[in-house]
Amino acid sequence: MSAHPDPLHHRVPDHAIESLFLRRWSPRAMTGKPLATATLMRLLEAARWAPSTYNVQEWRFLYALHGGEHWQRFHGLLSEGNKGWCANAGALLLVASVGVFRDKEGRDNPVHAFDAGLATQNLLLQAAALGLVAHAMAGFDRDAARRELALPADVHPQAMVAVGWPGDPDDLPENRREQDMKPSSRNPVGEFAFHGLYPTGR
Repeated sequence: MSAHPDPLHHRVPDHAIESLFLRRWSPRAMTGKPLATATLMRLLEAARWAPSTYNVQEWRFLYALHGGEHWQRFHGLLSEGNKGWCANAGALLLVASVGVFRDKEGRDNPVHAFDAGLATQNLLLQAAALGLVAHAMAGFDRDAARRELALPADVHPQAMVAVGWPGDPDDLPENRREQDMKPSSRNPVGEFAFHGLYPTGR
């Protein structure tokens, strides 16, 4: 049974927003139960409806289900610090983005990573709505991902995401347990949003 705290008991917004934004957080403890394909498809369906430049939908998601034929390949891409707790994920996903417009001109798309991030946030919010753990990570080997997963030259690995059913933080490596005991807070809006010109020293 999950021992994760309820984020709504720890997070208080300064302005009225939907509770789903507060419920989305990034714990690590999961049960190791494989994620059903139908559940994963619900997450990817949410990603599908993200906005994108010219509606080209340049995000790409590759995935492996726990214990499936590609599981070890995906798990092996992770940094050593992520391999331990990700062993109990129900699925691992690689988020990638197509860096050019695949038309006759083949122009660079300057916002491909941004759009892939929007799609990933949709996936993370859908996971929160389903009561799943979904944790995005920068800690993986991008060169190995390109090689092991046969990414074309114009497809760029951006992040990996571990998804699974919530587990007990006591089952995490000792150096990870405290992070699962309290959802993180955020800087107030005034720390990152400015009327007009960018402020000096920020």
